[in-house]
Amino acid sequence: MKAGALLAGLTFAIASSGESRSEQEHACRDDAFHFCARAIPNKEKIAACLKQHYDELSPPCKAMFDPPTTDDPQS
Repeated sequence: MKAGALLAGLTFAIASSGESRSEQEHACRDDAFHFCARAIPNKEKIAACLKQHYDELSPPCKAMFDPPTTDDPQS
C-alpha cells in the first residue's frame, strides 16, 4: 500500500519540469522512503522533506531539485 501511495505522491512539482513523472519517481523513490516515509502519501510534504534533505539525496534525485538558496544576509 505504501509503495502505491509513494508512486502517487511523487508526482510533485520539482525544479526540472522537463523530467517525466516516471523519471521523477525513479530518481527519488529510494530517497523518499529513506528520508520521508512519514510524509507518504502527501506529495507536498514529500517534496518539502526531500528539499530539507537536499545535501543527503542521491545524485539522480538531487538533480530533480534546484539547489537550496541561502537567504542569510550575513553570508
